[in-house]
Amino acid sequence: MSVEQINDANFQEKVMESSKNKPVLVDFWAEWCGPCKAIAPILDNIALEMGDKISIKKINIDENPQAPANFSIRSIPTMILFKDGSMADAKIGMGSEADLKNWINSKI
Repeated sequence: MSVEQINDANFQEKVMESSKNKPVLVDFWAEWCGPCKAIAPILDNIALEMGDKISIKKINIDENPQAPANFSIRSIPTMILFKDGSMADAKIGMGSEADLKNWINSKI
């Protein structure tokens, strides 16, 4: 599995409704954000390794202002884990691949 780009228009379908079947991790990012770019390959690896347990999505906050506003995103990268149609947990900032995997495994 790979990381899927989503937008404000399909956020409800791809995240809120989809997380009822499998947890969804959403990475809120922007093109100008260095840590966001650094975490992208880590999320790609996690998507490949853990794709059977979790779905990973990315949403560009500059192009899609509604979803970040709905979840009061104030800093990026911010990752929010959704389970059963609601927010389960959030992680702000850069982390190692091991840290992110441990966080995800502790929440799903």
